[in-house]
Amino acid sequence: MIEGYAVPDFVSDVWNYYIIAITVISILGVIWFLKSQSDKKLAPGEKAAMMDHVWDGDLQELANPLPRWWLYLFWFLIVFAIGYLVLYPGLGKYAGVLNWTSAGQYSEEKTRVDADFNRVMEPFMHQDVMKVAVDPTAKEMGNHLFLTYCSQCHGSNAQGDGRNFPNLSDNKWLFGGDPASIRATLVAGHTAEMPANLPGDAQSAKEVANYVLSLGGKPHDTALAAAGQAKFAACAGCHGADGKGNVAAGFPNLTDDAWQYGGSEAAIVETIVKGRKGGMPAFQDMLGDAKIQLLTAYVWGLGGGQQPAAPADAAAAPAAEAAPAN
Repeated sequence: MIEGYAVPDFVSDVWNYYIIAITVISILGVIWFLKSQSDKKLAPGEKAAMMDHVWDGDLQELANPLPRWWLYLFWFLIVFAIGYLVLYPGLGKYAGVLNWTSAGQYSEEKTRVDADFNRVMEPFMHQDVMKVAVDPTAKEMGNHLFLTYCSQCHGSNAQGDGRNFPNLSDNKWLFGGDPASIRATLVAGHTAEMPANLPGDAQSAKEVANYVLSLGGKPHDTALAAAGQAKFAACAGCHGADGKGNVAAGFPNLTDDAWQYGGSEAAIVETIVKGRKGGMPAFQDMLGDAKIQLLTAYVWGLGGGQQPAAPADAAAAPAAEAAPAN
């Protein structure tokens, strides 16, 4: 048992037998009821007895036997239910003769659909992401995938919510906006955390917040910013002395307009004092290579995608050509 956590009672076999008992007793109860209502029949010419119930002084109830067709329908449903419980799960942990599970059926259907999807995706799998991004068919497929898996957080227009989920259509990227970085984010996800600083010292936090605003040329209190410059040294280890961060390490640029949690003085103070923690889940296991390729191309093509870094040998080639011959 994990300390502080009680194991729920539902793992006990008692519940297994409880469900079996309830199901069997219910079926037997319906059988008994139908049997009790099937024994009595009216003899030829016999009239049904009058019940004691009277409504509005004139309406009375007759004790007629249940219609045969209605009873036969119920018998059929009981037989069907018993057959179903033999073949499929329904009696506690009993798996049924066919050993069917909803998870197994989902897996089979997903495998079949993924195989069909991969056949359609085959022409794009080995193409450059930037080429896939401009293909009309790939863009349409990528849009459908984005609406299914990404729009819940980033919005159907990919512009986020201006507070907790970033805009994917601008050119400001916390973890990089080139094809390789976007793919890495989709595949493995990211966790970003800002620890709480200066707890209980609202004045110092306000001074640092104004200094941060000054780094980006935003309106700020000059006196407070001057007082916060020295205290910003504790932040420089992650965000740099100039506040421009480190994309490779996941430390955001504090001098631009891309503020995931708000760029006002009050919002920055709140971030400093309380800290922040956010994350992008990994999608590799859920989506697979084909869908990751399409989504990478689609997100890159939204308008803010960055060009991939040039290979080192390609970058050195022009310099070598320009060098004078000995």
